[in-house]
Amino acid sequence: MTGADVAQPLLELTGATVRFGADAALDDVSFRMFPGEVHSLMGENGAGKSTLIKAITGALPLDAGRLVLDGREVRFARPHDAQRAGIGTVYQEIELLPNLSVAENILLGREPRSRGVVNQRLMRRRAGEILADLGLDVDPASPLGMHSVAVQQLVAIARAISTDVRVLVLDEPTSSLDLDEVAELFRIIRELRARGVAILFVSHFLDQVYEICDRVTVLRDGKLVGEYLTRELLRIDLVNKMLGREAGEFKARERTFGEDADQPVFLSARGVGAGPGIAAADLDVGEGEVVGVAGLLGSGRTSLARAITGVAGLDAGIIRIEGRPVHLDSPRKAISLGVVYSSENRRVEGILGELSVLENITLAVQAQRGFWRRMRPARQRELAQSWVEALGIRPPDLDRPAGTLSGGNQQKVLLARLLALAPRVLVLDEPTRGIDVGAKVEIQNLVGELADNGLSVVFISAELEEVLRVGDRVAILRDGRVVETLPSHDVTVDSLLALVASPDDEQEG
Repeated sequence: MTGADVAQPLLELTGATVRFGADAALDDVSFRMFPGEVHSLMGENGAGKSTLIKAITGALPLDAGRLVLDGREVRFARPHDAQRAGIGTVYQEIELLPNLSVAENILLGREPRSRGVVNQRLMRRRAGEILADLGLDVDPASPLGMHSVAVQQLVAIARAISTDVRVLVLDEPTSSLDLDEVAELFRIIRELRARGVAILFVSHFLDQVYEICDRVTVLRDGKLVGEYLTRELLRIDLVNKMLGREAGEFKARERTFGEDADQPVFLSARGVGAGPGIAAADLDVGEGEVVGVAGLLGSGRTSLARAITGVAGLDAGIIRIEGRPVHLDSPRKAISLGVVYSSENRRVEGILGELSVLENITLAVQAQRGFWRRMRPARQRELAQSWVEALGIRPPDLDRPAGTLSGGNQQKVLLARLLALAPRVLVLDEPTRGIDVGAKVEIQNLVGELADNGLSVVFISAELEEVLRVGDRVAILRDGRVVETLPSHDVTVDSLLALVASPDDEQEG
């Protein structure tokens, strides 16, 4: 069953308007979802997708418009009201409690009780039934934190559907999953669709949208562009509708790294080990070179990034900068030597959402100067304004809370903060995760321009095509070790996938 076979939408939003001050994040938008259909919401960062999701899930009130659920107008004062009405939400940043068990997370706030005390046995049994119903083999008594991000994502979905869910909102659910985990998620989505659940699937991965979604709604600048059947909309037309223009082109660079053994190495890591994630890894980064890092989830990508930037202390190995051994025992020490790190977790380790764009950009520079050497307000504003203009941060409002910006513009603010330090090495962990195609190309081009100006860049991404596109060379990680480093032009996406996925014994054979 698809929406085309159903006369009555299960959920319908008409004339929806949400304002933040003078700005309209949603401007007279209409949107509908049918039972038994997967619907994608597409648009650039800042198009209004997150605002629309918050409006239908009770996190934001409408300034104008109507929300109708199953033929009846509803108003949700809080997300709990939407949940009680049958609208479940799973956000990109998993909002579960890793210190509790899987069962406790699934039934949190709805624990079965006997004589006022939580009945642990009954709770585990009910959670087990919910997991089994989804075809998931997960121990309900196990601590959630011991499981992979993929399993935690599936547990979050199990929690969302553990009530009588009729509408399920999945916000960037695949951003931290590998190919096999995406396939498992899609199996569950298809099962829920067959049960008549209306599913909103928000993703920046066009391939996934076309694989799983029946219908797509496009927003641009807070306004509705249109609603389309996915099978009737060409991908290039979808991108053009999102951007309101043709997509910007990636600017290819002349690449010579890896062809000349005498090229100077700026940062060198030998035998680096840090915790369980990385062991005896070697990495060389030349001046003005972009080294892409490719590997499956669990291969040690983030552990390597944190080891060479002072975030994680080394258990073994040595790091040299311009041939001189250095002891990077903290991020502050790394920054003093020109090595800066952008975490994959923008929400927790990046942007401070309550602070303004100006405060976020100047934060690291002020911290480096120290408490007693305060920057003059005029100098702060001048510095921040220069980076807003250089990186095209939108809207160009220095006093706006950074947390209200789109994901792509938050990433640019974070890059501005790091670039204001005038670094020599920039380590980027998933810098384009969860941002739209237009902003993604902008950041990829920015990385190339920085390298052309002499900055060394380590670029980590789960998207193998992106690693090859941006990197001069690609370092292949497997089981915490760099098993090979190759010029990007010598590798295809298919051959790179074979390299990152092959067992060590297969490579040796």
